[in-house]
Amino acid sequence: MSQQNLLFPARVLRGAGVINQLGAICAGLGQRALLIGGQRAMQAVTTQVKTQLDAAGVTLLAPVWFGGETSLNHIERLAALAVEQQAEVLIGAGGGKALDTVKAVGAQLGLPVITVPTIAATCAAVTPLTIRYDDNGNFFDIFPLPQAPAAVLIDSELLAAAPARWLAAGLGDTLAKWYEFRAVSTRHPTRTGNALSSLAHSQICYEVIAEHGPAAYAAVLRGESGTSLDQVLDAIFTWAGLTSLMSNGAHAAAAHAIYEGFTFCDKTREFGHGLLVGYGNLCLLALEDRSDEELVDEMRLARDCGVPLTLAEIAALDESELALIIRESVHAPDMANMAEPVNEARLRAAMARIEGLAERV
Repeated sequence: MSQQNLLFPARVLRGAGVINQLGAICAGLGQRALLIGGQRAMQAVTTQVKTQLDAAGVTLLAPVWFGGETSLNHIERLAALAVEQQAEVLIGAGGGKALDTVKAVGAQLGLPVITVPTIAATCAAVTPLTIRYDDNGNFFDIFPLPQAPAAVLIDSELLAAAPARWLAAGLGDTLAKWYEFRAVSTRHPTRTGNALSSLAHSQICYEVIAEHGPAAYAAVLRGESGTSLDQVLDAIFTWAGLTSLMSNGAHAAAAHAIYEGFTFCDKTREFGHGLLVGYGNLCLLALEDRSDEELVDEMRLARDCGVPLTLAEIAALDESELALIIRESVHAPDMANMAEPVNEARLRAAMARIEGLAERV
């Protein structure tokens, strides 16, 4: 008989000011808390974290930078520090790499982890896996963890204060859950309950962002939170996380393949995962031969969510750089999940079609 092992976060709190529940949550998990995070993240939250833990009678151990990369060396270093400091609970603050690092340390030591995302660019805050790199930032592996976070605090006020491009990245990456899962399902029809659940959650991601994404992005440009931002944060973290959990992450297609192609070019590698995936979404739709009307509608949604529509918005690429990106995109493993084979000529034509339609958006 088949077996499955689904690991869900124990608690997910979302809303304005939920960081103010950190003390009570932490006190129920341990009395000595080590805060690990990104440098800007710790500047943003350390005072609130200390106030919360002091009020709850929890000792805050010295905040420590995660190291900049989710690497084996940094995970080992932080694990040794947590043992030395006799930490009983770990608090992770920051973006995907910081949170992935803290989750891996917690799993290695068997310590509970509380995640406090400070940007809404990925669903890393909720998932029981870590994407590991070497110290230079080169991809190493996707490492499944034996535990999910004990608590996730998605504070919309905190996230509204982050640069809007990170929300745009989260919106682009989360839209891919639907576009790619739909494309993959064309080739591999969903038959199991888990796959059907994942497909349904991916559609929820799309519908929530289609309704609330533009207003949420506009609000964050003004530094404001509100109902629309709360709704898209649920999509980016909870519904996207459930999509990945229920499918074991197996739903990527052309959008992520194109992102992987961009990582081979020095000019585009650091542009932002979700922003590059967001552009890749549009190329995926063109590869599926969807109508101009549908493409223009989806491009308007992407534009209103802060996602780039043209290569020029990403970088000034010469012909050799574009050829490299196209070649590596076509050969990326995720591209093989498309219903019809994609070669360099087809991808170049899809990109050209998007460029042409951008004038109508």
